[in-house]
Amino acid sequence: MKYLAAAALLLLGTGGVAIAQESSAPAEPPKPWATCVSCHGADGNSVNPIWPKLAGQGAPYIAKQLHDFKGGRRADPLMSGMAMAVPDDKIDEVSAYFAEQQVQPAAPVKPELVEQGEKLYVAGNPATGITACAACHGPNGNGNPAAKFPALGAQHAAYTIKQLQMFRDGSRANDPNQMMRDIATRLSEQEIEALAMYLSTL
Repeated sequence: MKYLAAAALLLLGTGGVAIAQESSAPAEPPKPWATCVSCHGADGNSVNPIWPKLAGQGAPYIAKQLHDFKGGRRADPLMSGMAMAVPDDKIDEVSAYFAEQQVQPAAPVKPELVEQGEKLYVAGNPATGITACAACHGPNGNGNPAAKFPALGAQHAAYTIKQLQMFRDGSRANDPNQMMRDIATRLSEQEIEALAMYLSTL
């Protein structure tokens, strides 16, 4: 019995050492995009339609927006503070992560406006001097990463509407050479809605 008791104690002691060794192992540091996923989703597809989908967005564009939020060139009550939590040397890593994700399309809220939005996106409106959106953002809404023109396809309609309205009233002004502000000021409210509905289907 003494030998059995000693063996049992030895086994328990060994197990205790193993547990102690496991608990002393350093925890893996959080990913630099950990703070982003609570709003934008782990796969970059946000659930709330007022928060943009980042999945499939061009990495250079995401990086520019984060730098603009941090530098005060773009303002948002929530994002201005959240962007500060991303270190400058991690911005490219965060941007690349979301760029690699697959964006998920959504059904338009107002399907009756999709056809109007498609015409405007593909051909513009010569009568009001609106150029075709596809010229910069691509025929499928995939954007132009090299030029930092964002992907617009499959984006939440509510988010697209809000951004176009902000470009139109000047509350968003981080577009190069005022390109988006010049276009948005020529868009009617219905045209903004129509574009957003069409883009959400791409």
